[in-house]
Amino acid sequence: MKKSIAKNYIYNLTYQILVLLLPLITTPYISRVLGAENIGIYSYTISISAYFILFGSLGIALYGQRQIAYEQNDKKKYSITFWEIIILRIITMLISLVLFYFTFAIGKNNYNIYYKILMLEIIGNCLDISWFFQGMEEFKKTVIRNTLVKLISIVCIFTFVKTEADLPVYFIIYVLSILIGNISLWLYLPKFLIKIKIRELKIIKHLKPTMALFIPQIAIQVYTLLDRTMIGTIIANKSEVGYYEQSQKIIKMLLTVVTSLGTVMLPRIANTFASGKKEKVTEYMNRSFHLVFLLAFPIIFGIIAVSDKFVPIFFGQGYEKVAILMKIISPIILLIGLSNVTGTQYLLPTKRQKEYTISVVGGAIINFVMNSILIGKYGAIGASIGTVIAELTVTLIQIYFVRKDFHLDYILKMSKKYGIVSLIMYVVCFIIGNFVVNTLISIILQIIVGIIIYGTLIIILKDEFVYEILNKLKKYIIKNRGEKNEEV
Repeated sequence: MKKSIAKNYIYNLTYQILVLLLPLITTPYISRVLGAENIGIYSYTISISAYFILFGSLGIALYGQRQIAYEQNDKKKYSITFWEIIILRIITMLISLVLFYFTFAIGKNNYNIYYKILMLEIIGNCLDISWFFQGMEEFKKTVIRNTLVKLISIVCIFTFVKTEADLPVYFIIYVLSILIGNISLWLYLPKFLIKIKIRELKIIKHLKPTMALFIPQIAIQVYTLLDRTMIGTIIANKSEVGYYEQSQKIIKMLLTVVTSLGTVMLPRIANTFASGKKEKVTEYMNRSFHLVFLLAFPIIFGIIAVSDKFVPIFFGQGYEKVAILMKIISPIILLIGLSNVTGTQYLLPTKRQKEYTISVVGGAIINFVMNSILIGKYGAIGASIGTVIAELTVTLIQIYFVRKDFHLDYILKMSKKYGIVSLIMYVVCFIIGNFVVNTLISIILQIIVGIIIYGTLIIILKDEFVYEILNKLKKYIIKNRGEKNEEV
């Protein structure tokens, strides 16, 4: 039986926000206790370990999710696939762990202790099997099990991180949350898998297709991780990395609201495509485009409206530059949202990874060039501009590749409505921000009024997509009330 896309979207959205919620909830506290310099060190060293996690992972997670989705109706097939893929992942991650140890964890360098702690992060990623549950469209499992781990992590941060000297403790809490969270998911496996004989496993056959997805994964990391690495390498003051890191935290949390559907739709579209239902795939895609426009435009304009007042009250004094960075980076919410639909939800599930690879490699090259030109002169601002240009490049290339598969004129037409309504919302929020003196009250009013104006105008304009959502919600409520009345 097919799982509900809406429920899986909510589960995955909850999980993705939860992953980002830990640093977000603790950010006002950590930014004041550790300071911008320590946060810069934290971000810089994690960007280094992330490269080794990337190389150890190959393209296994994305490939594994897709393969499990193809085979989710055949228990023996997906059981064999799971063990083949996880064994391959463990082997490649252990090789990466050894390389990381000899490259960074031993010898003399300023961040030696942090690199040693980050070895646990690599081990934790070695045991990550969230891709299996995503392929099975069982998003609830990952949410419930990890919620407890994340909440415990938050408590630990407020309990044990008290001064700038506690930066190593902050690292330890971070890596243990990953390790314990990933280990806990293994407890669900017996319910899904059957026993498989070792001689039935053919691990090597997965190496080539994972490598095919590995190239775009490298490219993606170039314009997500390389920004921090290049800022930390080119600019002596690590505070610049800290400013960039803090702006990215907020943007990525809001971006999660838009992109979480991609993780849910990949297995669904992969399974639908494998069944030969191309019209259904198109229907899913159009809904995804609608959702991206509906959410991305108001979020972008909302960030621009409130960031100046939000940053000082959230991060504390000394982080004013973060507000500028948030405004510059905010367009990636729309750009990544669109490329998530065309790339993650369409090109990958339909086995067009060559075109997907070209798009992200193009973005990576542009990002590297822009960073090389801009970071030396403009620091974190230069990296932010480079990121936006890189994401625009990826989106435009992917749109070119799918231009014959969808009615792009219809898609662009639907975006105008959301853009105009969001602009009206921004003007009102801007006025409130200038007239209300109290910072906290101003932010709260801007958010509340902004949501009311945007929602009201969209309903007045009788947006078909929104009305469809409201009708489904109405039917769901009526159905639940009927079931409760029967029980009474």
